[in-house]
Amino acid sequence: MASKIKFTKMHGAGNDYIYVDTSLAGIPHPAELARRWSDRHTGIGGDGLVLIGRSDVPEADFTMRIFNADGSEATMCGNASRCIGKYVYEKGLTDKTSIRLLTLSGVKTLKLDVGGDGAVRSVTVDMLEPRLADKALLATADGSMVDGEVCACGQRLRGTFVSMGNPHFVIFTDDADAADVARLGAELERSPLFPQRCNIEFASLSGGGGIRTRVWERGSGITMACGTGACATAVAAAVTGRSGRRTVVEMDGGALYVEWSVRDNHVYLTGPAEFAFEGEAELPAGL
Repeated sequence: MASKIKFTKMHGAGNDYIYVDTSLAGIPHPAELARRWSDRHTGIGGDGLVLIGRSDVPEADFTMRIFNADGSEATMCGNASRCIGKYVYEKGLTDKTSIRLLTLSGVKTLKLDVGGDGAVRSVTVDMLEPRLADKALLATADGSMVDGEVCACGQRLRGTFVSMGNPHFVIFTDDADAADVARLGAELERSPLFPQRCNIEFASLSGGGGIRTRVWERGSGITMACGTGACATAVAAAVTGRSGRRTVVEMDGGALYVEWSVRDNHVYLTGPAEFAFEGEAELPAGL
């Protein structure tokens, strides 16, 4: 008989992942499982697979591993981090409202806003300091680019590189909704400019003072939202003088709130986290 794994489907502003508590079940081949389960026609459907674990180090309470829909492992995801905060609190795995989450890009602190009914209404993630230069992620002389020019699909585009523990390239346009995200994003993700591939954001200033952003996620394609992408967009807007250090980023799945703090230079991401459904799925043959 095939093994069955309990899973929970959650989303943050429409950025949806399949969550598995690894204390209940081991996942021997997470990359391949992410690829199969993420398929929206033949699997559960989602932007990827997130594994929640107990931390073995005193600096963190829980761990997160995240695998994109194509099976590649990501270093960080702001939306998934918020969902883990809601998961571990509402599932009774902790009674803390300040949770330390170990990711491949370091320990992130989650601050939970809990209502009187015990439900987590929103989560703020300390995304730590952004990096504007990283030679391992951007193939320029100094590993940086601010409002620089790139070419994709025969078009000249201007963008800014920001690392939030994972690479982002933010392109400001007159109208983000008119951007050909699928075509341009797919080409730029794998551009030689980005040795480890890249998340690509297309952003424009909105009438209400916020930023409208659409995203092509490395390894997943177009997604409804991207937490690290919202942070990168806000940082890019600030360093190019398009906005202040607090802004609302409107993504396809909803609004995310970003503050780039003057006090500690950290970026703080606030937004919703929601349960969608739960179930059991059989491990595919050979896994």
